[in-house]
Amino acid sequence: MDDGELDSVDRRILYHLQRDARRTSSSEIAEKLDVSPSTVRTRLNRLEDGGIVRGYHVDIDYERAGYPLYTKIVCTAPVTERDELAERAQEIDGVTAVREVMTGERNVYVNAIGESHDDLFRIASELDELGLDVVNEQLVRSEYVCPYHGFGTVDDFDTVEE
Repeated sequence: MDDGELDSVDRRILYHLQRDARRTSSSEIAEKLDVSPSTVRTRLNRLEDGGIVRGYHVDIDYERAGYPLYTKIVCTAPVTERDELAERAQEIDGVTAVREVMTGERNVYVNAIGESHDDLFRIASELDELGLDVVNEQLVRSEYVCPYHGFGTVDDFDTVEE
């Protein structure tokens, strides 16, 4: 499946999966879209095989899990080494996500968690040892993930009664 081949049914399936993939069945999506559950399953298999749906990820409250500190670390990497360094950064204990940025000097963003400030210092030090220049560290209070509304339609959104 190439980019841009998504029709309105595909987009609406993606919207509902983003809202809560774990607790949303093909039958529930089919009912909301007025199509058969087998249509949803076929489309979903195609979206997975085409690499559009890359996986199903759990949303963890790290603070409740015993990791009260959550930080975003902004780094600079030489462009020719950015891919390799981003890959290696994922192996550091406490790193939960790495994002490569295509423009600007600040081109690698690392999310990390820890139990203490010492944990965060260790992570930043290990990033530095890899060859990433740590430019900024931001201690995050909360982060919220929401579905991309462009995949839904007006009918898909919960209405607010006044």
